[in-house]
Amino acid sequence: MAEYLVLIYEDESAMEQADPSAWQTMMDGHMAFGEKHGASMRGGNALQPAGTATSIRGDGAGGFTITDGAFAETKEALGGYYLLEAADLDEAIALAKEIPAAFGGVEVRPVRPLG
Repeated sequence: MAEYLVLIYEDESAMEQADPSAWQTMMDGHMAFGEKHGASMRGGNALQPAGTATSIRGDGAGGFTITDGAFAETKEALGGYYLLEAADLDEAIALAKEIPAAFGGVEVRPVRPLG
């Protein structure tokens, strides 16, 4: 079995403008996903909005530049993730298709074991 990180990207402004029932539907979907696939889940969390991020980059002179906000200015921001265990990429994709992301989509990436 391998591990896959499923990154959930959403349009934060669309989520903020959505009817409260849309938010509840999404949360209910995540609860249902967790109940159905708990045996495959190794972790996961929702993240605070991208505006709460702090980005750190090397400045090329041995120091760092620290800025408020996410690295990229994009319509969709990383809103959460699941760490899943699956037999292969096809199984990970099948699981990821069930993750609610009404205002965006998901990205599936294999975890690279170190060591």
